[in-house]
Amino acid sequence: MQANPDLTEQLKRERVAVETLYRAFNEQNPDLVDDVLSPQWDDIPLAPGQVPGPEGIKPIIRSFVQAFPDVRITVHDMVQEPGKIGVRAEITGTHQGEFFGIAATGTKVGFRIHEFHVLDNAKLTTTWHMEDWFGLFLQLGQFPAQA
Repeated sequence: MQANPDLTEQLKRERVAVETLYRAFNEQNPDLVDDVLSPQWDDIPLAPGQVPGPEGIKPIIRSFVQAFPDVRITVHDMVQEPGKIGVRAEITGTHQGEFFGIAATGTKVGFRIHEFHVLDNAKLTTTWHMEDWFGLFLQLGQFPAQA
């Protein structure tokens, strides 16, 4: 059985695109997403106040970096087929700035994320994500105020 070089290249380019999304957080550079998110990228679910598309994630990256200046997303697993990638990862950092109305606590935190990405031509078109916010807020010792 021979490897398909076109398929191998596609899978590599798609993996790099997903890794670049996480690098935007790790390197504190929201503009990295410009090369890997399609203009109509659908982020499901949107965060409170988040606008759709690539421009919607940039303020989230900035606010996360402000609250957790040492933020690090570590990918533990990627499962891939052409045009789709599932990710199991962990976000770690030290809470040094306001986050969801919670003042800095100085607490080192770590919480899991699970994401499923759809890609077309090595650009993310859709991301479904679930973060363990409950676990994060337990570590911080408080939950955001309810409206």
